[in-house]
Amino acid sequence: MDLLTNPIKDYAWGSRTAIAALTGRTAAGPEAEMWLGAHPSGPSRLARAGVQTTLDAVIAADPAGELGAGLVERFGERLPYLMKLIAVDQPLSMQVHPSVEQAAEGFIRGDRNYSDPWPKPEMICALTPFAALAGFRPPGESAALLTALDLPALAPVIDRLAAGDVLGALRTLVTWPADARAALVQDVVRACELDLVAELAALYPSDPAVLAPLLMRRHDLAPGQALYLGAGVLHCYLKGFGVEIMGSSDNVLRAGLTPKPIDVEELLRITDPATQPAEIIPVNDVYLTPAPEFQLRRFTPGDGYRLPGAIPRILICVEGTVTIADDLKLHPADALYASATEGPLDLTGQGTVFCAEPRA
Repeated sequence: MDLLTNPIKDYAWGSRTAIAALTGRTAAGPEAEMWLGAHPSGPSRLARAGVQTTLDAVIAADPAGELGAGLVERFGERLPYLMKLIAVDQPLSMQVHPSVEQAAEGFIRGDRNYSDPWPKPEMICALTPFAALAGFRPPGESAALLTALDLPALAPVIDRLAAGDVLGALRTLVTWPADARAALVQDVVRACELDLVAELAALYPSDPAVLAPLLMRRHDLAPGQALYLGAGVLHCYLKGFGVEIMGSSDNVLRAGLTPKPIDVEELLRITDPATQPAEIIPVNDVYLTPAPEFQLRRFTPGDGYRLPGAIPRILICVEGTVTIADDLKLHPADALYASATEGPLDLTGQGTVFCAEPRA
């Protein structure tokens, strides 16, 4: 077992309090994500034989030993999941992730949108109330909401939606003429009574994607509730603090609410308007998703909780104190890596632990 030190990403949309409070610090600026894993853009650090190193380097030195031969056969010589603490203070970009086949094909043809050949399914489990937009509303419902704004400029979008052409409506918005965008957003804010639209417009005053709340479904998660986002699901996290687990990949296509470039054709190719996110209800402490790369456990050990051995796991304590193997104590934000060579882990205590592991 190895105690981990985990990098914190200071993206501008992050919270100044959530991660800092958990770790007992005062943040100097926004802290958006703590990464727990072996992703090369931010691997966890650990000490082996008294030498500081990174988890990706440890795995590269002995993939079969650290991951197990079966996992290497399934996913290659890499940890297939990445766990994060994610602290959202401002809305993230609207985005979508590719399927296994789309990621591999895009990477092989050298598409700049694909930095690796892996999919990026993900799940968010709320630690505090957590809000997201994910999946499209029925097109007729969105058409009615936009019609109620009484803005003639939106007629092309409404016509597409009325015809059931969700991707056509999305195309119209993301290709809106640059010189007319600010005026459209101003008109939308004046006509719409939804506070979220005004909030998005304040951040992105020239982006027609401020209409997203009228096109997409809103999901409000209570602590302990989880939402799974598979390939093709357009989504945008709005606010909250949670544990996120995902396939270890950088493949993201953005649709708006971002200063970053948008590849319209590739975005539309991989977006599936019929696919919806799924609420994941834990069974025996396990949030089991369709993704083979990961599953997530959330548990309080109490007088005794045993995790079977022989698979690579990352554990993080988010409240209270938990003892492992009678002597190793985890406090809030303390994290641990157990390789496939470890036997069963015995835990006790009244703290709450999240455990990331590949799906069996």
